[in-house]
Amino acid sequence: MAHWQRFPTAPAHLVFLWRMAAVLTTAVITAIALAISGRNPFELAELVGRSAIGSRFGLEDLALFMTPLILTGSAVTITRRIGLWNIGAEGQFYLGAAGAAAVGLYVPGPSLLVVPLMAIAAMLCGMAWILIPTLARAYAAVSEIITTLLLNFVAALLVYWLVTGPWRDRVTGALVSTQHIHAAIPEMWGVVHYGFPAALLVACGVSVLLGRTSWGYEVRISGANPGAAEYAGMPMRRRIISVMLLSGALAALAGMFEVAGTVHRLQGGMANNFGYLGIVVAVLARGSCLAVIPAALLMAFILDAGIVMQTQQLAATTVLAITGLVLMLIAAGDELAHYRPVRTTPPAGTIERNVSA
Repeated sequence: MAHWQRFPTAPAHLVFLWRMAAVLTTAVITAIALAISGRNPFELAELVGRSAIGSRFGLEDLALFMTPLILTGSAVTITRRIGLWNIGAEGQFYLGAAGAAAVGLYVPGPSLLVVPLMAIAAMLCGMAWILIPTLARAYAAVSEIITTLLLNFVAALLVYWLVTGPWRDRVTGALVSTQHIHAAIPEMWGVVHYGFPAALLVACGVSVLLGRTSWGYEVRISGANPGAAEYAGMPMRRRIISVMLLSGALAALAGMFEVAGTVHRLQGGMANNFGYLGIVVAVLARGSCLAVIPAALLMAFILDAGIVMQTQQLAATTVLAITGLVLMLIAAGDELAHYRPVRTTPPAGTIERNVSA
């Protein structure tokens, strides 16, 4: 006889198979919902495939979406390795974009000089924005989930005030926007700028930092067993502070790439929920900074597919529904991957009685 038993760890191949099943199930449920609403799911699927991955324009969009998602996903992932949640990547994105825009608007010079200054300013702003939640968590055990989440709204309102007040576009009169920023990240393929490979390198670098250094080892131990880390003399507070500040810097760098590489100006609402979607990317990555890359690709494809669906008069909330469904089913699949059949051996006396009978 055999029964299903839950194991503390799940084999990677089972996790992969269950996740593929979750994605396929999402596709089937979405197709059924579209058919019920009177749409042809096969025609829509063909249109999405042709537009998102079958054309140069779609591939460029995938790369542009992936760039901030990789960085915000990495920002959330590294805090998960120490047992924390940075829910404020959206706010840090906004502050990074504002810091980069300040340099781009008011510091003259060639892009080769100004763009690195924009990156430095953005990361400093992101670190400053997450500093209060970090210190509150490290020294007073205040939940970083609440503090980082609430600061998102403050950051969004601050950017709206800047782009409608002191930094508003006085040249073209564009609403809720600054004027065009002259410094820009060079483009490498169409509209895809060098921020895309830079984001890939950052994800790989963070993975090496966490997996190959003593700092990363202490971070992993602190997240897996805080009691053992304290007993071993690891500086828990310093590790919490360093991880949270690094997380804020990465999310802010995503904002800088949007300002200097994609939008070329500071705008209200420019975060496009990249900070919140970074949480989804981190959940899909299961604590692996390298897995952030394919997770970001999946989310970028969903966003790209949503744009295509909107051209067919489908609501923008369709993307949110698909994202939520994917996340729910993948979470269920991750849990099911822990269960495996185990053969039960009957007691010896039972076997002897059966033989004698």
